[in-house]
Amino acid sequence: LLLVILAAAFAPLLTPYDPTFLDPAVRLQGPSLDHPLGTDDRGRDIFSRVIYGGRVSLMIGVSVTLAAALIGSALGLLSGYFPKLDTPIMRTLDGLMAFPSILLAIAIMASLGTSAVNVFIALVVVYTPTIARLVRSTTLVTRQQPFVESARSIGMTDSQVLLRYVYPNGFSPLIVQCTFVVAFAIISEASLSFLGAGVDPETPTWGNMLRDGQRVLQSAWWLALFPGIALVLTVLTLNLLGDALRDALDPRAR
Repeated sequence: LLLVILAAAFAPLLTPYDPTFLDPAVRLQGPSLDHPLGTDDRGRDIFSRVIYGGRVSLMIGVSVTLAAALIGSALGLLSGYFPKLDTPIMRTLDGLMAFPSILLAIAIMASLGTSAVNVFIALVVVYTPTIARLVRSTTLVTRQQPFVESARSIGMTDSQVLLRYVYPNGFSPLIVQCTFVVAFAIISEASLSFLGAGVDPETPTWGNMLRDGQRVLQSAWWLALFPGIALVLTVLTLNLLGDALRDALDPRAR
């Protein structure tokens, strides 16, 4: 995972070609010394596009997770701590969760149009309810604890209790969930791009490369193989990281 992050961060230094440069003279060439991972049907270097594709996928995955964690935490805290707000907030989120995530994202993209910003908005809407339900569940448990009652008895406001005592006690499961949300967001972005409902088709992303590669899979297998490997390894490492964090942060597991 660290290698993927470093490769994406230093993409201009690592890539030998411009990922959008068209060179029809070398179109559909297999892996070689000049092009280690081959070229696509427009002569663009696959290695350069895979590296730059990691930039887009990681940027969307991390930004979606941060925004969903922020909004979901606020909704979960309000829903779990104030009983009057629980029903309207959670029933609204349940309505969003009733839709399959990819179908909801496609519906939002269909109404907003294809762009990286719209992918960000669609995926934030999709993954905010998951985090909100998690934070709500930890808030329902924590608000009954004696230290919360003690904080109220000395005159602390509700906002102080939430920020100092309730939210920090649910931070461990939230961190674990966020690692999985990053992985899910990366897969969702690639799925939307593969279906033509994601970012601009000319932008180098793993989903766009897989879509381009599946059309010539039998004659030019490298077009889809290498971005597919990059996507699988990134999501796998994020899931393994989430499992490791869950074990490390769980006192019963230790």
